[in-house]
Amino acid sequence: MTDRYQSLAHNPIGKFIVTNLGLPNPPVLERWTEGSPLVKGTVLIGAAPHSTVGPRLNATLKSSGIEVVGVRADGKKYKALVFDATGISDTAGLADMQQFFTPALRSLASSGRLVVIGALPEQASTETAAIAQRALEGFVRSAGKEIGGNGSTANLVYVGEGSEDALGSTLGFLLSPKSAFVSGQVIRLGLTELVSPDPVADPAKPLAGKVALVTGASRGLGAAMARTLHRDGAAIVGLDVPALKDELDAVMAELGGTSIAEDITAAEAPQVIAQALKDAHGGVDIVVHNAGITRDKRLKNMKTENWNLVIDISVGAPQRITAELLQQKLLRKGGRVIGISSIAGIAGNNGQTSYGTAKAGVIGFVGDLSKRVAKDGITVNAIAPGFIETDMVKTMPLGIREAGRRLSSLSQGGQPIDVAEAIAWYAHPGSSAISGNVVRVCGQALIGA
Repeated sequence: MTDRYQSLAHNPIGKFIVTNLGLPNPPVLERWTEGSPLVKGTVLIGAAPHSTVGPRLNATLKSSGIEVVGVRADGKKYKALVFDATGISDTAGLADMQQFFTPALRSLASSGRLVVIGALPEQASTETAAIAQRALEGFVRSAGKEIGGNGSTANLVYVGEGSEDALGSTLGFLLSPKSAFVSGQVIRLGLTELVSPDPVADPAKPLAGKVALVTGASRGLGAAMARTLHRDGAAIVGLDVPALKDELDAVMAELGGTSIAEDITAAEAPQVIAQALKDAHGGVDIVVHNAGITRDKRLKNMKTENWNLVIDISVGAPQRITAELLQQKLLRKGGRVIGISSIAGIAGNNGQTSYGTAKAGVIGFVGDLSKRVAKDGITVNAIAPGFIETDMVKTMPLGIREAGRRLSSLSQGGQPIDVAEAIAWYAHPGSSAISGNVVRVCGQALIGA
């Protein structure tokens, strides 16, 4: 849906009004286009004394074709600022981070990136180190709100012991326009057993040879996910309800994929899906549980049948389908299971008790399953979208729609591609150290922040 306010804010008259009245001024976000470099510009890096990742950063970023420098030059603009804070062992050491960013932020280009790399606080050797590392979260979230006005984002990556060399795919995502609507997030690497990533023969097609199942793939977010995973080289199996079979078939024909028309809440659905994957591809590498519905009502007016349906589609059916794929050993070693949560599952939402419950259940699903399948090199993560410009937006009352758009650090709604790019990042072979994470794609929404 077109954001008319954003268009108005960028014409001469609208810009004058917005500036003089202090109204939200949504920036134009840079998004990645196929064939473009990951980062169009130079990345400035810094590190606190005794940090462990800094020495690897140059090689990690340069291997992705990213230009890196370690000394700031007056008058030069930088597309991203990266600081290795893993060596900060007490609160006094936090000043090293401030001293790097304070002058450098004046040189940050529009749609720029700020990334801090820390050490997992739960693995810290001392109490003071754990406290200092935990403080990084407040720094990044506050910085994101300062720099969002020019389309820039700020994120934190905690690196567990032994995961220092597994940063490539995550930094590539966070530093590039692929993460345009991801800000104020904390990503944890190495929460579960680390498995060596599969080699990538073609960086432009990192998912070549992989098979991806996407539920709810006929339109909206699901179709965007299917297209993006296909762009990255995966063979796509799309699933949706029989009533949407024609739309699903059209998307799969476009991608050279195969369709499964099935109600995932049906008792036989897990077996039907497993058999279809076995027959077509002998298994599956990436499972995206995207299907979901809303039946919004205040709790006092909720019908039990609607409550049950919302929860079963979002979390009950994904549990059963995943369990069947694991039981039949169709989800291959090194596989990816990705759930779709929501900021409603984190912060709650008026009139969405069923939806919020379901999406919080997805988070519980990720936390439990990620530990149980780690031994097989399978990762389990979730995306929690915020306000995304889908067809559902058209049905919202104007006031709620505008609040959803403006109450974020980026002052606008996201696009389906923003969620799809995050899915592709989780699915990347280099993301094997990322499991048990729930990352919001919400433009750092101020609601439930």
